[in-house]
Amino acid sequence: MPGLVVDIVDLPRATGSVKNLRIRTPAPADLGTEVIGVPEGSDLALDVTLTSMDDGVLAHADADLHVHGECVRCLRVLDEDRTVRIDELYLFPEAIEAQRAEGDEEADGLLAVGDTTLDLEPALRDALVPTLPFQPLCRPDCPGLCPDCGQRLEELPADHHHEVLDPRWSVLAGLLETCQQDDDPEEGRP
Repeated sequence: MPGLVVDIVDLPRATGSVKNLRIRTPAPADLGTEVIGVPEGSDLALDVTLTSMDDGVLAHADADLHVHGECVRCLRVLDEDRTVRIDELYLFPEAIEAQRAEGDEEADGLLAVGDTTLDLEPALRDALVPTLPFQPLCRPDCPGLCPDCGQRLEELPADHHHEVLDPRWSVLAGLLETCQQDDDPEEGRP
């Protein structure tokens, strides 16, 4: 069975029946955002408890995973090991249909129990992604990069700066140099 899809054939439908699983699998693609997330193929470890309910299966899990990204200010690599808690109710298809019949507009977004399987990936994604920072930082006061040379500002001296002239004034700067050469008294001496 691939990755985070678990077999529930041996989980009795009697309310309160429990199945414990330990899953070790490579991380699926796109488990995060564009700037931070779980690298595809990295190790995922889940301790899962599945409990039969009247209208579905309740999944409790602790997922140990590695998050990788970079600081949006200085581009420093960020790596962190995390544990994410999953508490999700997967409904039987007939329970979802009953909610649709009652006019529940959110019924289409509910997680469903398959015929003999349960896919933990959407629940893991829902538990992890909202906890990831929208703009990850290496530290809250990260000064970022110098806009001119691209070096990390924290590694540069406090008086670091670049002489930047407005290109519209470059012709005048050339005239100034010419005038200074013309006024130099030492220049005309033999």
